[in-house]
Amino acid sequence: MLLSPRVTRLQPSATLVMSQKSAELKAQGIDIINLSVGEPDFDTPEHIRAAAKQAIDDGQTRYTPVPGIPALRKAICTKLQKENGLDYLPEQIIVSNGAKQSVCNTLLALCDEGDEVIIPAPYWVSYPQMALMAGATPVIVEAGIEQGFKITPEQLEAAITTRSRVLILCTPSNPTGAVYTAAELEALSAVLRRHTQVTVIADEIYEHINYTGQHASIAACPDMKERTVIVNGVSKAYAMTGWRIGFIAAPTDIAKATQKLQGQYTSNPCSVSQYAALAAYEGAQDCVEEMRQAFARRKELIVGLACEIPGFEVSDPDGAFYVFPKCSALFGKTDGQRTINTSTDFALYLLEEAHVATVGGDAFGSPDCFRMSYATSDDNIREAMRRIREALMRLR
Repeated sequence: MLLSPRVTRLQPSATLVMSQKSAELKAQGIDIINLSVGEPDFDTPEHIRAAAKQAIDDGQTRYTPVPGIPALRKAICTKLQKENGLDYLPEQIIVSNGAKQSVCNTLLALCDEGDEVIIPAPYWVSYPQMALMAGATPVIVEAGIEQGFKITPEQLEAAITTRSRVLILCTPSNPTGAVYTAAELEALSAVLRRHTQVTVIADEIYEHINYTGQHASIAACPDMKERTVIVNGVSKAYAMTGWRIGFIAAPTDIAKATQKLQGQYTSNPCSVSQYAALAAYEGAQDCVEEMRQAFARRKELIVGLACEIPGFEVSDPDGAFYVFPKCSALFGKTDGQRTINTSTDFALYLLEEAHVATVGGDAFGSPDCFRMSYATSDDNIREAMRRIREALMRLR
């Protein structure tokens, strides 16, 4: 059977592939420590689960408006005003089946054949694939460990052409944990003001897992709110990955366009999940800070242990729950049976020899690095780093 070129040119998600490989080894009885998965290991807070149960008991199990229930969209507006100083109307909020769909909706609404999407690397694995799905060309701007994994205004200026349509900016970043400061975002905005054809997709899903004390949004920079689409949701901050609730806050015309798209291929997100998300935004926020503090402690632990491993160059992340060490000093080394030539080889070596699941940096547009998630227990982190260190000692 012939498949469409749209599908055949897409690559599978490397993070999901590695998660599947680790699950297969676990099914064989092998003790795998999974540092590849991008989700909090905490349970969804009790008051949020209770709201979902109440929604079921109240019969809130039917179709909702395509862009989400009015109460949730209003609560998101309140959150954006209170926490980010940004004013939106409910009709500018579109709730989707996770932030992943929110990004994809926006790219499909904005891009066409021949357009270009500027994507700083390292990037989340799905950004280039989504751009391709929208018919656009990904334009990769490399920002290595030596510049804190953040692009400069000069790099952005050099990447923009007459075909540039979108800049995707993720802060705090997956996979690096890099966080752009307000001053850095303003410097990028100064470039963008000269190129009015470029819309920013600001992926802020890790907003609350931030160790700098302050999240900055490019939408808060002068003249940028009108050309920025904020993407956010409940999955990371509230440990609600499986509930699949994300949203965009966007200029009205973009919001209407994404609503039209969503209405044709998924319609509304899960009704019960929307009521759970409403409780998350309207309820006490202590749980968010408690989880952030736990991630901060784990970050200190894993960064300290990674810095002790020969061959690693480690950048101390300012947000999210990933560390992204440079491992290229180990390329060319062998244990006598296999030779490590790429970061994907390196990740497979760690999985099969150390029984620790990570993700090679090739998938993130940074082939000299690899990603480890520290969204797991302190004991798992200590044991994983011990295993990694022992496995690397066998390389010559």
